[in-house]
Order: sequence, then structure tokens, then C-alpha cells
Amino acid sequence: MAHDSTPASNPASGQGHPRAARRFELLTLGDELLLGLTPNGHLTWIGQQLSRRGVQLARNVTVTDEAAAIVAELHQSWSRADVVITTGGLGPTCDDRTREAVAEVLGQKLVFDPAIKQAIADRFVRLGRKMTPNNLKQAYRFERGEVLSNANGTAPGLWVEQGGKVLVMLPGPPNELQPLFTEQVLPRLARLGLISESEAYVQLRTAGVGESALETKLQPIFDRAGTALSVAYCAHQWRVDVRLSSPGGQLSIQELQAIADECAALLGEDFVCYGHDSLSKVVADLFRAQEKTLAVAESCTGGRLANLFTDVCGASKFFRGAIVCYSNDAKMQILDVPECLIRQHGAVSAECAVALATSVAETLEADYGLAITGYAGPGGGTEDDPVGTIYLGLHSPQGVWSKKLNHPAARTMVKERAVTVALDWLRRELGRAARNPAAPLHRAPLIG
Repeated sequence: MAHDSTPASNPASGQGHPRAARRFELLTLGDELLLGLTPNGHLTWIGQQLSRRGVQLARNVTVTDEAAAIVAELHQSWSRADVVITTGGLGPTCDDRTREAVAEVLGQKLVFDPAIKQAIADRFVRLGRKMTPNNLKQAYRFERGEVLSNANGTAPGLWVEQGGKVLVMLPGPPNELQPLFTEQVLPRLARLGLISESEAYVQLRTAGVGESALETKLQPIFDRAGTALSVAYCAHQWRVDVRLSSPGGQLSIQELQAIADECAALLGEDFVCYGHDSLSKVVADLFRAQEKTLAVAESCTGGRLANLFTDVCGASKFFRGAIVCYSNDAKMQILDVPECLIRQHGAVSAECAVALATSVAETLEADYGLAITGYAGPGGGTEDDPVGTIYLGLHSPQGVWSKKLNHPAARTMVKERAVTVALDWLRRELGRAARNPAAPLHRAPLIG
């Protein structure tokens, strides 16, 4: 099995591979990144977007706002990379020095562009705010460069092709950077043959099966494909992604898809979807297709499950709502969980999870109710149910059941695992209901 992630040239393959293996480097700029005030989400997001098009970032460096540091790092990247991407430092304030530093490295002048000035002024008018003079700093571009218009902010992106290389400069705010990158930068790079025109691999998403067990199960399929196939695994909480590609271009996308289809058939319910849809999106699609509704009750996860559903566009079609009942009193007062039940079995129990799931479905008039209660830690827990123990309750038209899981880990990891397993259980039950509406709910053990 190959694990080479470097794209190779093969124009005859019909996959839209880049003309040759090109070197991409990313400079993420800003003191706030190095101080830990802002996470470096640009590396993750841009890396994902490029990898989908058959390119792996060769290097990322996070640089301070000091002009000398920017010049030094850009000199290194510009000397060896084919494409250099920068993020941040294009705003109107005194610590935004990227344009000037880059102009020094490129040997280009910055020129004032009246069209950019007008676009900035128009945006301030739309926002009903007064434009201050320092905003004009953003109206400068390179004399031999192009402007990438920014519909969501005042700082435009900048594009330079010089000496057979490409420089892409992007504003820092994600709501500005991401649409600009997908709508303008990726198409330009594809036209130049620097990235694939479409995704260069097929990805399967799986859930409920570990990485090593998954490889063992799928390896016979991959062995038949030989060295032309490259396989990469990426493990997450309760799920693993499998990426199939052919760096040399020997296998077409259609052939890769055929291999993926064979894998999906073998995996059965452990196969979630192709591509990049989240578990919550997959579950949402199942609810909408079956015209069923959902309500959730959360204790230890504090609303994380509900937030995932409301992140899905069109969630109001199936999602009735959520109740976060963290304390025992909230469970009793809001969802009428009997006090005697909590006294006898505890708030972290199969019985309480079932009661929460049933009550939230009835209270919010939903077809399905899903509940989570548990010990996320670091305190709490019992000898039988230590920290990391989670009980899930599921109410459906066919019955009410619960599941128990134990995942000793840091508090945030326990909560993430609880939500992911809950989503996966719901996905499996909805899938069974779609295949056989008359069949009873899968009878997961009360404690399993």
C-alpha cells in the first residue's frame, strides 16, 4: 500500500492532475497566532482545500507582524516554492505591514488604486459607518499584480505572477479568506495547471470501526489494485476517513470510485458517506428524507449535539429543539424525570437516559428523542460507572432503548466522543428504518 501524498504529472490520465509536482508554502502572519490568542485555523483549512486538489503543503511558517521577520521568511519561501500563500496583515492598522514587506521582496512598487478606494467607501456606506483615513492604506496594490475583490471585508486579496511563481495574499478573517479562496484562488490555480480541476481522490467516511481493524478489513481490496493505488487513513473520534488516490494517474477517478464502492459494500453500516459531509449532515439528510423530527436532551454535553444540528442548513425542517438539563433539578422540573428514578438509579444511568429521551420527544412533539447523560470528569463517577461513562437514550416510533459507553479521557474528549457516538447510533437506526420501515428498532442492549 502506498502512502505517497505528492502529486505527480500525468496529463493523459484525464483526472486533471497538476502538470508537475509543485511546491506550495503558506505563511500565516500575526502576533495573535504566536501568542495563542487565535488558533491557526488557516493552516488546517487551506491545507484541506489544497489536498482535495492533489497538492500537499510543503511548509507552513507562522510569522510575527514585524516587517523584518516577514521579509526574511518570504525571501526563503519565494526562493524555493512555486506558489506562496500569505494570510493576514492586509488591514488598515499600524501592525498590518505585509504589503510593504512583500513589495520589498518582489522588487515591485505599491500603487494606489482608485477602484479599491471606491469599493472600500461603498462598503462603509452599506454598513452605515464612517470611513476613517487609515482605511485608504488598503487601497494599494502591486504595480504588476492583480486584485482579488473581497465581498466580505475592506481588504482585497492580492495576486502576483512573477518569475514563473505565484504569490497569493489573503486577508486574515476567515469569513473573508475562505470564500475568496474557493471562488477566486482555486479556479485561478487550476487554470494555470497548478492544482487539479476537481478533487483528486475519493474519500470514504466510516464510523464505529477502528483504524487498524478498518485497514485489516479493506486491505484485500487494496492489494488487488496494486501500487497504482495510494491509501491514506485519518482517524477521528469514533470515525475514520479513508482516502483513495492514484498519484501517478494510472487509475482514473471512475476506477477509484469503483474501488470505493466495493469498500462501502463490504463495510455495510460502518460506511457513512463519500466525501466530506459530517455525521450531523448525514443524519439531517436522513431525517428530511423520511419526514421525521428530532428533539434532544443533553446533560454532560451541554448543548454540543444541538449546536451540530443547527449548523446544518435547513435544520428547522426536522429539528424541534433541545433542552440542556445539567442539574438533577433541571431534569426533574423541565423534563419531569421522576425524583425516585434519580434517587434509585442516579442521573447517570440507562434508566435516566431513557426517561430523558422519552420526555424530550413528548415535550417537543418529535418522532425521535435523543438524550445524553454521563460523567465527563475530571470529578464524579462511581466504581461501576467511572469518569468517562456515558449513557445514551433513544426514543423512536418503534421503541425506547439506551446504550452505555466508557471513554476515559480529558473532559472535552469525553464530550466529543459522546456526541459522535450518539449521532452514529441515530444514523444507523434511521438507515435501518429507511431500508425496512416495518422493522422494529434495532435492539441495542440496555447496557452495552
